[in-house]
Amino acid sequence: MKNYNIIQLVFLGILLSLFNCKDKSEANNEIAKEKKRPNFLFVLVDDQSPFDLQTYNPSSILETPTISKLAEEGIVFEEARHMGSMNGAVCTPSRHMIMSGRTLWHLPPSAEFQKQTDPHEIDEQTIGAIFNRAGYKTMRTCKKGNSYPGANKQFTVVHDATKRGGTDETGSPWHAKQVLTYLNEREQTKEDDPFFIYFGFSHPHDKRDGTPELLDKYGAVNHRDKNALPALNDKQPQLPENYLEKHPFHHGHPNLRDETRVSGVWENRDENTIRNELGREFACSENIDIQLNKVLAKLEAMGELDNTYVIYTADHGMAIGRHGLQGKQNLYEHTWRVPFIVKGPNLPKGKRVKGSVYLLDVLPTLCDLANIEIPETVEGSSFTSVLNGETESMREVMYGVYCGGTKPGMRTVKKGDWKLIKYDVLEGQVKETQLFNLAENPLEYLPEHGKDGELLTNLANNPKYADKLAEMEALLLEQMVQHDDPYRLWNQPPIN
Repeated sequence: MKNYNIIQLVFLGILLSLFNCKDKSEANNEIAKEKKRPNFLFVLVDDQSPFDLQTYNPSSILETPTISKLAEEGIVFEEARHMGSMNGAVCTPSRHMIMSGRTLWHLPPSAEFQKQTDPHEIDEQTIGAIFNRAGYKTMRTCKKGNSYPGANKQFTVVHDATKRGGTDETGSPWHAKQVLTYLNEREQTKEDDPFFIYFGFSHPHDKRDGTPELLDKYGAVNHRDKNALPALNDKQPQLPENYLEKHPFHHGHPNLRDETRVSGVWENRDENTIRNELGREFACSENIDIQLNKVLAKLEAMGELDNTYVIYTADHGMAIGRHGLQGKQNLYEHTWRVPFIVKGPNLPKGKRVKGSVYLLDVLPTLCDLANIEIPETVEGSSFTSVLNGETESMREVMYGVYCGGTKPGMRTVKKGDWKLIKYDVLEGQVKETQLFNLAENPLEYLPEHGKDGELLTNLANNPKYADKLAEMEALLLEQMVQHDDPYRLWNQPPIN
């Protein structure tokens, strides 16, 4: 009887030990789950105005259910902007700023001179390199060219190619295929390290060759005949509200490709051309939405989506008929602003914020979200305080540049409801000033739009707003000095 009791006690001890081990194992699994580092899917499209999307413009006929759902499940930034460009290819400095977190005038030479691609010290402080060092697996697919080569090559896996056609192999599906293949490989090898995927598209940048089905949906054709106009179609988007047949003065960049040589548009600004081109743009944008949905569905099937930050944005906006312009080389809101949506673990859902962020704020924010130290080379600011609801916006004042054409070019500054744009181009032949109250005139109507209402126009020449003009002029100069702008406009003091 005594031995039997001993055996019982030993058996009971073993059982208790097993249960205790199980409890510890489950506890360890929970801790590991809690400590699992977040993944990142950074989605960048090429040439997309926020006003194309229903998220920013409910009257738009562009259908992007994936992007709309992302907005419903995440945070929409009302004011996100690129800082500008000293290059006709606006995407080049914009992508340098995204990758490096540096301000416009502090970028490597390749931002302005695309062929100057010698290694630069900033290269090692860009997204791919930073996340590699932090133990992330990094992958990138995007267009080739007009970007930041020194940063692009830092990603461990790179599949870059320019895909602007209307088939699976020549268009946006190709980029999605690269990401899906990469995710399948992770799944097969049971890769546990977190990932950072830079998911870039070559569309909706011209030549905007959409799929036949989507072109038909938006009543558009891939027009190639310079001697004829595309036909109007009831399915096409209507003209933008701030459409003009011609900009009231020269934009200051002679022979600018985007204004004179884009296939299907050229110098035409008639209703037929602009509505057809918007239809082509929308066809390409909806295809991007379809491809994004495939990648998000794959992440969900893998059980990774809930632990992934998804950032959707563009390198800059686009005119396509707005203000009589066609390209991205201007500082109106349709082009200076970009769409910007963030969804991720523990972030609010269905929220809209002012934000007041630059694209150069992306890198420090990504570092914060991943708990990675922000490099000293970074000049942008993390906007995690906006994501967490601690503040509504990052800054009171925003500054923008375009001087890819004749110098010094265009400058803008915005504070509160007020925005100033100045033009000093064509060797002094064009000296123009525009002052807008964006609260009352968000589409920046000009006298040529013929709108009723005192504030629905350029107010720079209205004596009632002389004090506000002077205030904004002083603010612009202050921003130019602060950002080491190497130029001065005709009515500013010269650089000492």
